[in-house]
Amino acid sequence: MIARYASVAVVVALLACGREKVGGAPDALATGGMDSARTPTTGEPVVMFVGTSLTAGLGVEPDQAYPALIRQNIDSAGLHYRVVNAGVSGETSAGALRRIDWLLREPVAVLVLETGANDGLRGQDPDSIRGTIQAIIDRIHAAQPATRILLVGMNAMPNLGSEYVTRFQAIYPAVARANGLPMVPALLEGVGGVDSLNQPDGIHPTSAGHRRLAANVWQVLQPLLTPSS
Repeated sequence: MIARYASVAVVVALLACGREKVGGAPDALATGGMDSARTPTTGEPVVMFVGTSLTAGLGVEPDQAYPALIRQNIDSAGLHYRVVNAGVSGETSAGALRRIDWLLREPVAVLVLETGANDGLRGQDPDSIRGTIQAIIDRIHAAQPATRILLVGMNAMPNLGSEYVTRFQAIYPAVARANGLPMVPALLEGVGGVDSLNQPDGIHPTSAGHRRLAANVWQVLQPLLTPSS
């Protein structure tokens, strides 16, 4: 996605390749990727990343995607969390809403929410996107009031028009303010539009790009993590 200014034809083709789970149990990446081998009975609190292909790490090795890099940061900081990558390529905010209850079957200490990117690519109404993101947050609060939510901001492509771009990019700070949430201003800051940090599709970051994404998220996420006693 997203801040990278690919042609509409390329974007549509990539959206067609991204498979979004419509109902029932989520795709494999949503079932507890990366640290799923670590059994929850260890008692480690969970940091869960819910997102699109950017979070899933489309086009790079699983250990090169930014959630895996953040897990390395967590380990290096001496913090004890189980990191779950619940990213699904092609997912819209409505798809995230459909599976959020399933994802919350186990306690989650911190949930990093990256959604709405594919809605923006499809030119969906920003007010509708905001309402769906709010519904996801409401579901999380209802199911697990103690879960801390980190909202990840996204950008829109300029070919959608300045009015749409302004309305879309206003979604995230407005939702963050309304719910008192910490926010990553823009996931792709420093990556979007930089050829050397993006794959040939011009949309998805390379492994080097994911290192920058990890840095963008880590600076906001780290203060939310409680040191081990």
